[in-house]
Amino acid sequence: MLQAMKTMIREDTMVPIKPIDPSVTLVHHFLERSARLYPDKAAIVHGKTRVTYSEINIRADNLARHLLSMGVQKGDRIALLMENCVEYVISYYGIMKAGAVAAPLNSDLKPEGLRYAIDDLEARILISSSRFSKLITGSDSGIFGLTHLILKSSHQPPAASRQPPVLSFDLVVSSPRSALRTPHSALLSSDLASIIYTSGSTGGPKGVMLTHRNIVDNTFSICQYLDLTEKDIQMCVLPFFYVMGKSLLNTHFAVGGTVVVNNQFAFPATVLKEMIAEKVTGFSGVPSTFAYLLHRSPLAASCDKLSSLRYVTQAGGHMSRAIKEQLRRVLPSHAEIIIMYGATEAAARLSYLEPSRFADKMESIGKAIPGVELIVMNGRDKEAAIGEVGELMARGSNIMPGYLNKPEATDKALANGWYHTGDQAYKDEEGFFFVVGRQDDLLKVGGHRLSPQEIEDALMESGLFVEVVVLGVPDEFLGNKLVILAVPSNNSCTSNEVMSFCAGRLPKYKVPSEVRFVKNLPKKTSGKIDRKGCRALFVEVQDKQWITGINEGAR
Repeated sequence: MLQAMKTMIREDTMVPIKPIDPSVTLVHHFLERSARLYPDKAAIVHGKTRVTYSEINIRADNLARHLLSMGVQKGDRIALLMENCVEYVISYYGIMKAGAVAAPLNSDLKPEGLRYAIDDLEARILISSSRFSKLITGSDSGIFGLTHLILKSSHQPPAASRQPPVLSFDLVVSSPRSALRTPHSALLSSDLASIIYTSGSTGGPKGVMLTHRNIVDNTFSICQYLDLTEKDIQMCVLPFFYVMGKSLLNTHFAVGGTVVVNNQFAFPATVLKEMIAEKVTGFSGVPSTFAYLLHRSPLAASCDKLSSLRYVTQAGGHMSRAIKEQLRRVLPSHAEIIIMYGATEAAARLSYLEPSRFADKMESIGKAIPGVELIVMNGRDKEAAIGEVGELMARGSNIMPGYLNKPEATDKALANGWYHTGDQAYKDEEGFFFVVGRQDDLLKVGGHRLSPQEIEDALMESGLFVEVVVLGVPDEFLGNKLVILAVPSNNSCTSNEVMSFCAGRLPKYKVPSEVRFVKNLPKKTSGKIDRKGCRALFVEVQDKQWITGINEGAR
């Protein structure tokens, strides 16, 4: 079977990647190249702070120099726990300049999650900020076995009364300038650059190991199909520890663009105001990002002011047709909408839909990006026929070498030389791919196998919801019964109204039995809907004080 799969797609059918600069082979070369070409240009804008490429590069050099003086060796893993900020960017590139592996951690971690990550990484150094001091020190395990903590703080860290010693981030990165001696010559594109944790849809956290080549090639590919240049200005509301947020940083640093950091998406009107003021050319989000922009911000009223906006990109899961159509109506006509698909295991991106095909193929994830091959395999270990649903698989130089310390999970994900995405999909006669749901999310209701995505899309067409999720609740007779957890568009929405729409729109076996309304759906820090959290919330929502507009008929 392996040989058959390897020969399914000829290599010459894959669109080649065009390197921005052939000399850029390591991730931190993005920063170094732009610091050389655009030294005085603003690389990061964060509130009133504007920092140039030259300034970031010098501070990253200083951090690397200090890490080497602490005994950091090639391949050592250094944990990074910060919200989006200039210090994060300095740390990310500085770690790799020292030949080490950057391991960004979810800023929403709890003590047990942080302990797990530090142990799994065997990290001895953590770079963080005072915002996370209680999380870091709130353990009886000697701060997770760390030997050094580099802390960004508004004041000088006090002398540590116990291990590890706390070093001032500001002092570390403001060391006197001198020639940086790093193991650059010893670093290969095949060496690890970063480890990014993803819980996926099943199992515990998995550390996705990404090499310099994985990230560099995927970055070049994204820059190629988005036509990014040094003139591009990206508004970034996604966290840098999330692979999509990281790709926004890397792509714009690769071309010498500018990244505007805004951590206030809870107040989307302020984001729009800054997009207008900074003349932003690109905006990226996950489905919930656009749902809230459409329903809880003055996006429509601001349309004429977004004169510089060249494109918006969406990834991070399926977005309903209803939201896509509404977004097209609201955005300026000159702003392209680019639907994308990817995975942490792919260093970010696997496919994109060309804007010219948005109108007639908007439910598609498009075609493979340059440097990537995609196929759909049926359950008989053969390539699926046109229109036949099977598992979507990918290969390319951007695919991870594996999961940290998880050989069985690695073998399963990379079986037969292809990355198994776990998504159910099909390909149409023009070669466009369509994802119909995740294998793990399929529900058995009575004698039927259902994808919640199909029902969620139908519900969104009603115009009754900002967001909606369809869940399976164990049922003695059906196996699962379908239920709805939703954020209504207005407080007058009732369960009877929802059920009436479902009865008129869906076959009987797809009609949910119950609906509960909430103010917000549980989200992961990346902005993706947390289905596990939604199930817990559905059970929790028992009293009317938790429910907006629900009547007794929904109980």
